Amino acid sequence: MSQAGTITSPAAEAGKMEKKPARVINGPHVRTEKTTRRVMLHVSISLMPALLGAVYFFGIRALYLTALSVAVCVLTEYLWQKLTKKQITAGDFSAVVTGILLAFNMPVTAPAWVVVLTAVFSILVVKQMFGGIGNNFANPALMGRLLAMVVWPGAVMQYIAPVTLNADAVSSATVLGAVKTGGEAGYSYLQMFLGEIPGALGETSKLLLLVGFAYMCYMGIVNAEAAVTYIVTVLVLTFIFGPAGLFTGDILLNLFGGGLIMGACYMLTDYAFVTRRGRLLYAVTAGIITAAIRIFSIYPEGICFGILTANCLAGGLSLLQKRHVYGTRVGGNDRK
Repeated sequence: MSQAGTITSPAAEAGKMEKKPARVINGPHVRTEKTTRRVMLHVSISLMPALLGAVYFFGIRALYLTALSVAVCVLTEYLWQKLTKKQITAGDFSAVVTGILLAFNMPVTAPAWVVVLTAVFSILVVKQMFGGIGNNFANPALMGRLLAMVVWPGAVMQYIAPVTLNADAVSSATVLGAVKTGGEAGYSYLQMFLGEIPGALGETSKLLLLVGFAYMCYMGIVNAEAAVTYIVTVLVLTFIFGPAGLFTGDILLNLFGGGLIMGACYMLTDYAFVTRRGRLLYAVTAGIITAAIRIFSIYPEGICFGILTANCLAGGLSLLQKRHVYGTRVGGNDRK
């Protein structure tokens, strides 16, 4: 009933209201507690056992290099966002994770200035110049490692045995590097698993890496399926195409002798694909490239190249996924 006493319909009243254009808001429209800060905080926590192991095996300098890498990553992200007047996200722990993983890919003998330059490159060029977290085309820590390998190979490819072995602090090849050149591994499988071998800071102790990965799986941060698929792909191919002919590869050596577990658990597991098929395709692709480099190239590892190549191919791989159109049946028929 209007004030004049005439009856008006609801439609007429609605017509008098100002018409506003409809707004279509992009997804996702799912409420979740898995914020970037929460996820990256749990990832940081999961890396602590491996960090403590690095300090135990290589001395206090491992902690110094890791802290330096984290500080430079966070500071670089903050200063860039401050200068460009973008939202400050330096406190979401994503730069912390990048800093830890970058240090984990370095030997304890790496010069501090190399760590600083690669940290700036990882955050500024690889991450922020492509739009920040979620928009970078490749893993920033691995790209930093690749830069160091190409520009300063002598500084980041010299490894020493852990101090727990009471060995002289002289440069030596990694286990896979020694075998690649026709030598002996020199270490037992148990030593490889525990971390008593030459290598980068975070990759040596497979036990501590798996402890951290189990924590992430328990907290629901990652899905182990992609990591397992990547590892199995590498192990199967390196076993089939072994150094002495078909089916002569050493499975345990390839599993524990290098950085395969760290790459699978912390470098491969990202959120580029939301479908199971996409994640598995991505993992298999990275595994094939990693195995091919281990088998046919002069490089003993191949993890950096394998995962980064899969990162670059992610756009093409996503086209191979069979998308499901909501409102239709899985087979493509209209929902009735």
